[in-house]
Order: sequence, then C-alpha cells, then structure tokens
Amino acid sequence: MYAVIETGGKQYRVSEGDRLRIEKLPAGSGETVTVDRVLAVGGETGLVIGTPVVAGAKVFLKAVRHGRAKKIIILKYKPKKNYRRKKGHRQPFTEVIVERIEVMTNGA
Repeated sequence: MYAVIETGGKQYRVSEGDRLRIEKLPAGSGETVTVDRVLAVGGETGLVIGTPVVAGAKVFLKAVRHGRAKKIIILKYKPKKNYRRKKGHRQPFTEVIVERIEVMTNGA
C-alpha cells in the first residue's frame, strides 16, 4: 500500500517503512506525527484519489532526527556596477520513517 501526502508545501509518495526528509516539523525525536493531508491511496484494491483529500485516511510518521541540509549559495551579480552579494542558506529538515498508512472505510 502507498499514499501521496502533502506536508510543508510538497507532495511525497510514501509506503510503510520508507525513510524520507521533509520540511521541519515541531516534533521531538521519537515522537509520532499524524499527517491527514492524504491526496491519494493506492493498494491491492486500486487507487483512491481524494477531492482534494481522501476522507478518513491518515499516515503516521515517526520523527527520527532533525538536521540541516547542505549549504546552497545564493549569488547576486550586476555586471559593470561593482554589485556582488553572496549569501548561504541551509534548509532545516526532519527525517521521518513511515510507520503505517490507515484508511477508514464507511462499510459502504
């Protein structure tokens, strides 16, 4: 079973046991976070696409650690004007493991 979730303004295709880096979450290491913005769920029974989210679907993530990504350099430059600006940025992230994907059915 897999799901497409949205967190931090980005979409991820996840399965149980996957390890991924997402935008920083306000959760400590070892805590479980619930994502209810599930856009699609696929499995043996087929694909269910939400409008915009799948009702009753949740993905449980376990925060492993927090960190900062590799530095990227932002450089502004205007030729012949002696204008140069160099800036660095490291984006914070949370590394998570997908514990389980849960879909509630209405029995219909």
